[in-house]
Amino acid sequence: MEGYLGIIVMVVVIAVLAVGGLFLFRPRGKGLPPVEAPPEPQIPDLRVPPQEGPVDREGGTTTTLPPPEEELLKAPEIEVPPPSAGRMVRLRTRLSRSQNVLGRGLLELLSRDRLDDDVWDEIEETLITADVGVAPTRAMVEELRTKVKVLGTRTPDEVRGLLKEELLKQISPDLDRTLRTSSHAGRPAVLLVVGVNGTGKTTTTGKLARALVGDGNKVVLGAADTFRAAATDQLQTWGDRVGAAVVRGPEGGDPASVAFDAVARGIEESADTVIIDTAGRLHTKTGLMDELGKVKRVIEKKAVVDEVLLVLDATTGQNGMRQAQVFAEAVNITGIALTKLDGTAKGGIVISVQRELGVPVKLVGLGEGPDDLAPFDPEVFVDALLGD
Repeated sequence: MEGYLGIIVMVVVIAVLAVGGLFLFRPRGKGLPPVEAPPEPQIPDLRVPPQEGPVDREGGTTTTLPPPEEELLKAPEIEVPPPSAGRMVRLRTRLSRSQNVLGRGLLELLSRDRLDDDVWDEIEETLITADVGVAPTRAMVEELRTKVKVLGTRTPDEVRGLLKEELLKQISPDLDRTLRTSSHAGRPAVLLVVGVNGTGKTTTTGKLARALVGDGNKVVLGAADTFRAAATDQLQTWGDRVGAAVVRGPEGGDPASVAFDAVARGIEESADTVIIDTAGRLHTKTGLMDELGKVKRVIEKKAVVDEVLLVLDATTGQNGMRQAQVFAEAVNITGIALTKLDGTAKGGIVISVQRELGVPVKLVGLGEGPDDLAPFDPEVFVDALLGD
């Protein structure tokens, strides 16, 4: 019996070991993979701003983040232009560069010991060459001859005094050169800027806006030169620099519509001045001149046009005179802005254009800088020509 019991015990032990081996050595790829617990979520500390890159906790250098996008798109800083008062005095040196032909030439001739007919012919030629014009030249020469005969002997100071007096007389210092730029009757003053291509019309418009802002005026610009995208963009740049609003329309759009909208915005925003830049019109095309008249009529449905400024290139001489006459027939010119009067011009066109049109020169451009547009001062102009 005891022998059978031993055999039974051994069989049971072997069976247990066999079953245990099956579980121990079975393939691991079979069956479902073990389920891993999800990681615990990382909760950021809202008290500490996020940082990029390595941070030295012991006081070292940290990585600086780029500025937010809002700061990158921030508008450029608005400039504060100087006031227009006294600009021509400050720019006298530039103006005096054009004195060689008109001022010094006349002083040299009038200072000669003997003034015969040949010398007077040279004086007349000098004046005509300086774009004074035939009729004003003859009037000046006749007046100078009379005064020289009465005076007899002539010192340099006396000659200079005679010439200054005559030049001032021809420039007509008594003309009203006031530029009407202040609001009235609850509406802004409206300035219409006209001129042919290449005279510096859009630049003059921008410089004038800058000068008015420097004087404390609130300005709205109308980009009515819709035929040149570059002109509209240029005017937008001028406006952005000094904080003046710019009203613009689609390329090739109706200029009169843009002008009307600019005046409407000026009224809405209680602006002091609205300046309308028109297209550079070729004076040989009657249709374009008619369109300029249309722009003025459309503006007048909303407000009075206080100034029509004709921009002329002082270096064009008598050709500029012909341009002025055609524009005067299309619209009622109230003032002239002479550009490029900084050394390349001869200066005499100031006299001839005023005499022909009966309209005063109100502004002169004396350089390429943003503040080189100045109100015209006859005495400063003449002193600069004579080398005061």
